Amino acid sequence: MRDIAVLIFLSACIIASIRCAWHGVLALAIFSYLNPHAFAWGFVRTLPAYQILFFVVLIATIMSKERQPIPKDWRIPVFVLLWLYFILTTTQAYFPALAWEKFWFVTKIYLPFAFTLVLIDTRQKLYYLIVTIACSIGFVAVKGGVFAITSGFAHRVYGPPGTQFYENNAFAIAVLIAIPLLLLWYKETPRQIIRYGITACIPIMIACAISSWSRGAFLTMGVLTLILLWHSKRKYLVIPILISAILLAPMFLPETWFGRMETLETYQEDESAMSRIRVWSDGWHHTLQHPFVGSGFEGWRWVSERDWHSSYVEMFSEHGFIAFALWMSLILGTLFSLSSLPRKTKNIEGLEWVANYCYMLRASLIAYMTGTLFLGLSYWDLLYHIIFIAVLVKKFALEELAEKHLRNPVLGKGLALKKHQMKLSAGR
Repeated sequence: MRDIAVLIFLSACIIASIRCAWHGVLALAIFSYLNPHAFAWGFVRTLPAYQILFFVVLIATIMSKERQPIPKDWRIPVFVLLWLYFILTTTQAYFPALAWEKFWFVTKIYLPFAFTLVLIDTRQKLYYLIVTIACSIGFVAVKGGVFAITSGFAHRVYGPPGTQFYENNAFAIAVLIAIPLLLLWYKETPRQIIRYGITACIPIMIACAISSWSRGAFLTMGVLTLILLWHSKRKYLVIPILISAILLAPMFLPETWFGRMETLETYQEDESAMSRIRVWSDGWHHTLQHPFVGSGFEGWRWVSERDWHSSYVEMFSEHGFIAFALWMSLILGTLFSLSSLPRKTKNIEGLEWVANYCYMLRASLIAYMTGTLFLGLSYWDLLYHIIFIAVLVKKFALEELAEKHLRNPVLGKGLALKKHQMKLSAGR
């Protein structure tokens, strides 16, 4: 029965993609993050659904008349340059066969983002893409959260099979990244019933992240809580709820869970934590000796014989410091853009959405940056989705701002004068 249901859903996605190419972007997001065919039991489980959808969307994109030029944003050539640099490092990899296999795997992750940039040509379409990503992760997170609560948090919760975040630690980070996206949906939707649903789902998703038993997720949860609290307009309501949750936690969480979290303070005595530090040290020293090409994909097998356990270490260890600089510029540049863009549109009627989008995307990006300090997920599609969504947010925001300047020249002059005054103040 599940096989039939998934096959019907896949067929519906294919038909929707053919009829309207940008629907294919949403379908690819669903099969990337939810991977519904992995929950089947029969022949559909091994069906290359994502690859089928990719080629359908490719053909639909070529035939579509609703395409926009690729946005003129510096992050796009940097992204392409990073991918080209991977080719160079792969030619010098210690394990060529494994490295080329991983290179093509990463390429398959990177290619579909071209569809996002070309087909998502309106703010409404971007909104639906964000909602699709949030719901795809949130669906499994709520399912896992219900299991965690009913089982007394005694078992670890895992992500959708066949995805990059199936492993419990990675899934917890993905869940935490999805929470700000759901809050963005909450802020932007006019439907009260959806707001009630999101309000009910988020505590269950947090329970899911807690039941991952991940120390990295625990730290990420703390950072994300502070960020969301900072942006909350109802701190007087949120703070008592947080205090109550902290006080009630010992009644529901097993002692072994607290014992695992306490190793954050005594990491010197924890073999797992110390082994990670040794891996990071090995990766750093090896990169100092090979600063331009690193060890190549899967180089941990040569350098330390253990996974890197950090996206940052993974990137510079496998590809050297130039690739690391390109990769970090994408992340930090996006962080800066998401922080500065709301200031350009502040107090302008009709552009309130910009701050909502930027602050929630920034929260998701910081959650990624924090959580992957301890997980090797530098090629994660969720990271690049956030980056390219931020590119489109900037594009649409500046277009709307320019349109308002044309309609209201006084507004344009006022903003120009304000900008000039800020430059004079900076000069002093």
